[in-house]
Amino acid sequence: AIAVPALLTLLHGSVLAACESLLGVNGSPVHNRKHSAVPFKHHTRHRHHIPKPRYRVTNWAEYDAALKRRGSLTVWFTDEAIAAWRAEPRTTPGGQPHYSALAITTALTMRAVFGLALRQTEGLIGSVIELLGLDLAVPDHSTLSRRAKTLDVPLPLRRRLGTGPLHLLVDSTGLKLGGAGEWLVEKHGMSRRRSWRKLHIGIDAGSGEIVAVEVTRKEIDDAARTGALLDQLADPLASFTADGAYDQDRVYEAVAEHDPDAAVIVSPRTTAVPSTSAETAPTQRDRHLQTIAERGRMGWQKSRGYNLRARVEASIGRYKRVIGDALRSRTDQSEVAIAAAALNRMLEFGRPNYVRIA
Repeated sequence: AIAVPALLTLLHGSVLAACESLLGVNGSPVHNRKHSAVPFKHHTRHRHHIPKPRYRVTNWAEYDAALKRRGSLTVWFTDEAIAAWRAEPRTTPGGQPHYSALAITTALTMRAVFGLALRQTEGLIGSVIELLGLDLAVPDHSTLSRRAKTLDVPLPLRRRLGTGPLHLLVDSTGLKLGGAGEWLVEKHGMSRRRSWRKLHIGIDAGSGEIVAVEVTRKEIDDAARTGALLDQLADPLASFTADGAYDQDRVYEAVAEHDPDAAVIVSPRTTAVPSTSAETAPTQRDRHLQTIAERGRMGWQKSRGYNLRARVEASIGRYKRVIGDALRSRTDQSEVAIAAAALNRMLEFGRPNYVRIA
């Protein structure tokens, strides 16, 4: 290739930059990636592009009605809820609580769904009770804050849609806890000192319901909380699917301890090697590596159903769109469990059925 001076206009403000482009022997331009505004697109035309699959929803009328019901503000109190609103008399030494766990959970659920602060939650509960004409006391914001720290949210989350052995999909994501906002960072150029928590989540591959949640500090390894998620399950485990972060011996051991017959579908790392007993007594991981060697990684994903893992990523996106990407209080576990239960109730209204068309 012969270097020829040329004037190249970079679309960055109104700056004109003179640089050199290359011409091949046949006169066609050869892109000089050193001067590219987007160097990662240097070989775009030569890359193998996998077409994005397209799907069509087959029950759009029912799913459309279900989406509307998720925003419908229809509230009623059953006779059982009214009777259980006030706390039972305490039999141990200490102060007598005025509100039952049901009353606190009801208020915190409305707070999670509508994204309210504690005082606004108190006002919403009070207005609902007044509109229904009920003679019930309204928990104040201080009571909600104090009781949320010790609230015992029932785990595991009960499956309402799925039945039979559970195909578990696991992943994790970060939730903001506090610190300087994006505007302060943009305005003053200050470094971020935002605190984070890590949300570990497990869903039912068939129904999409959240069946296990765990909140830890951000530095906790994903694989370290596998046992804690499995301990929350109430149904027999058929398979455990996760990404390469869970490619560790302790994950296979935790799944085997919970259910010896459960399949572990975890993507092996690119540097993975078979175990010493791969020839005589291959493990599940050894069989994964053998399939990858024979069919390639894409072939392994299709044969093992690994692509179902995208559903847990979709659930994480749904959590952040509906509930938010930040924690509103430092009562991490109870707040996340209440939010997960609310999302599961929304799924009961209806889910899309779809078929691939391309």
